[in-house]
Amino acid sequence: MPVRSVCVFCGASIGANPAYREAAVALGQAIARRGLTLVYGGGAVGLMGTVADAALAAGGEVIGIIPQSLMNAEIGHKGLTRLEVVDGMHARKARMAELSDAFIALPGGLGTLEELFEVWTWGQLGYHAKPLGLLDVNGFYEKLGGFLDHIVEEGFVRPQHRAMLLLGQQPEALLEGMDRFESPVLPKWVDKQPD
Repeated sequence: MPVRSVCVFCGASIGANPAYREAAVALGQAIARRGLTLVYGGGAVGLMGTVADAALAAGGEVIGIIPQSLMNAEIGHKGLTRLEVVDGMHARKARMAELSDAFIALPGGLGTLEELFEVWTWGQLGYHAKPLGLLDVNGFYEKLGGFLDHIVEEGFVRPQHRAMLLLGQQPEALLEGMDRFESPVLPKWVDKQPD
């Protein structure tokens, strides 16, 4: 399936390292340059606002999805191509997934990780065959990658499901990898327990 829209999960904070903001700008620009639509959490602050502003400045289309309860806290972005206000977090994530052909996580906190792992689980279960990836800025996700390898070694995740999560240091390379992505077709379950 061709990638026409990319959902970006990222922090409502800017983070401690200026490289995170630079990566958000580069990713927003790369998405717009490729003629893709950016789908994200709808905030005007932190890396969320940064990636959206960069895509808009580069002439891209940007769709934000934000829960009413977070409209004020995350300062809903008023300059987007479209801003949808939804009832809650479940509706937000479902709508972002519906509008997106691929998913990328920039550095972020608990919400970013939760969104990434949920959409990855959906892919593992066969609910979608969309690519997902981490933009690994200055080794931000290096330790997470090590832990993910550990859970494969311990028999809780199949290597093919681990390989579903692409990793890249540069936005363009990550987006190119998503264009070549093929979802594995195999059951989620590693083994069956005897009765």
